[in-house]
Amino acid sequence: MTYLTSTRSVPCTAAKPRLSLTARIGLHLAAWRQRRQLAKLDARALEDIGVTRAEAEAEARRGAWSAPDHWSC
Repeated sequence: MTYLTSTRSVPCTAAKPRLSLTARIGLHLAAWRQRRQLAKLDARALEDIGVTRAEAEAEARRGAWSAPDHWSC
């Protein structure tokens, strides 16, 4: 699966700040919404973003709690 990245002026460090419960819930909800939208994309849209149907379905099946680590940097 292709992930979008952004440049940061401050690199992520091993000692990450603890996120508040509200922030963690927000991350999980964002992951859930994005995966739900990914599952709805048609073949043309998936081709545009360079994702196969199998990859999209596998990502959509992941749990909402499974947010990528780089989101909390």
